[in-house]
Amino acid sequence: MRDIRLLHLRTLPLLGLLAALLLPVGVTATPAAAAAPAADPVRVMPLGDSITGSPGCWRALLWNRLLDAGHTDVDFVGTLPAQGCGVAHDGDNEGHGGELVTNVADQNLLPARLAATLPDIVVMHFGTNDVWSSVSPDRILAAYTKLVGQMRESNPDMRVLVAQIIPMNPGTCAACAQRVADLNARIPAWAAATSTDRSPVTVVDQWTGFDTATDTYDGVHPNDAGNGKIAARWFPALAALLEAGVPGGPGGPGGATCTASFRAVSAWQGGYQAEVTVRNTSAAPVTGWTVTVAPADGARVGQVWNGTLGTAADGTATVTNASWNGALAPGASAAFGLIAITPATSSAPAATVGCTATS
Repeated sequence: MRDIRLLHLRTLPLLGLLAALLLPVGVTATPAAAAAPAADPVRVMPLGDSITGSPGCWRALLWNRLLDAGHTDVDFVGTLPAQGCGVAHDGDNEGHGGELVTNVADQNLLPARLAATLPDIVVMHFGTNDVWSSVSPDRILAAYTKLVGQMRESNPDMRVLVAQIIPMNPGTCAACAQRVADLNARIPAWAAATSTDRSPVTVVDQWTGFDTATDTYDGVHPNDAGNGKIAARWFPALAALLEAGVPGGPGGPGGATCTASFRAVSAWQGGYQAEVTVRNTSAAPVTGWTVTVAPADGARVGQVWNGTLGTAADGTATVTNASWNGALAPGASAAFGLIAITPATSSAPAATVGCTATS
């Protein structure tokens, strides 16, 4: 964060020297009491694509709205600097123009960015380029899950705000409007399955009431009116997290947490085999875990090993640990295998997975 108050702080040594020179001879200055160390600011990472980053002027509006509300202990972080807007604000961000969330997940781009910035809260509006590229909601949500797992590996107490993304209706993509609606309809259930008490995932509706005709300049990117709407939607959710208090940094106090990752092993006509790895991402021991598996494209989990299978009416599978692999020390992992049955029209094996731990 680039803080204009640093200029004031740098003048203090000179002022102290002048005061010492002006003391009368024979008068001894009384040592000042040691100041209490200031609390570290809450580090907030705006994460996404060009809607977040270039120039992403909703970030400037949000920053100043937070300041006006008394939230002066906030540090926007990211490996990218401010990209315009003409408004004084903390412009650090992680909004990379043109990026697909699925590419960020597939190429493991996020861990290095997290390590460089160490956020406590992630504000994520991501997936517009995936929708434009006809990437399915299943794959986008699987990427979300992987990114949240990486966030929790960086900070087990991570708070995540995830947008139902703004509408898009560019002249070159007639199907994009419906694709956005299809993705957004799936996000609340994904968030509920992914959220934990220690690392909650909160959905922020950026879609309802946003009009591409009046709130964008090209059917995709927000204009001034759109930036105002986006900032107004983020503000109450982010302010609520700041007012509730955010545990600082990795290894902070909290309960047991876990992540799950999906890996296809082999596939054939009508089915596939996959492995799901469960990892304890907290500083507390895990005594048991439950993983939700929502296969893509209408597939259903028919068999598991090294776990106990239950299946909901919508096809989501629930797998609980076996008696011998439920206990996980901090950082330890376990795995279970599964066989899924797929319809003839299904594509490559994919699933959205989430994990809940007990301690």
